[in-house]
Order: sequence, then structure tokens, then C-alpha cells
Amino acid sequence: MSLRLMDDLEADDPILSVVNLIDVFLVIIAALLLAVANNPMNPFSADNVTVIKNPGQPNMEMIVKKGEQIEHYQASGEIGSGEGSRAGVAYRMKDGSFIYVPEGDR
Repeated sequence: MSLRLMDDLEADDPILSVVNLIDVFLVIIAALLLAVANNPMNPFSADNVTVIKNPGQPNMEMIVKKGEQIEHYQASGEIGSGEGSRAGVAYRMKDGSFIYVPEGDR
């Protein structure tokens, strides 16, 4: 008879339900940590990653991660805009290959 009384006490113990909730939260936290670790833009990894959002659209964005450094570029919406100068000419050959001829100071 005393064993049956002990079983009833354990079934009604509110601490056991709290312990079960803590176990559930630990599983959720472990799953979130795995998701963060597998993310290519993880700030703790040393990988080089390039992400392009909305390619070909006027609001295109590019995020470049080199090691621990993250750079963000946003398109201006204009074709051919930007800073720089002409560096040379590229020619496509009949076999499909390309030849680049740099322009140098003459």
C-alpha cells in the first residue's frame, strides 16, 4: 500500500513538469545553435562567402564576407556607374576562349 502512495505523489509533483520544460528548452537551444553554426554568414567561421540578394534587380545587394570582415554593397540602379577606369580590352576567339589585352602606359 505504501508503494502505491509513493507513485501517486510522484505523479502529482509539479517540479517534474518544470524539469520536462527545461529539457524541451535545452533541445530547442541546441537546435538553434546548430542552425547558427551551419549558417554560411556565421561571423565565427573563417570561410569566404558572397551572397547576392535580388540579382539583376534595381535593389540588388551584395554581401561579401572575407574571414571575419563583412562588407555590404548596394546597387545604385544605374548600368555602368561606379568608380574606376578602363583597364583593357577582352576579345572572344572563334573557339569560345577569351583573350584580355591590358592597356598600359605608353
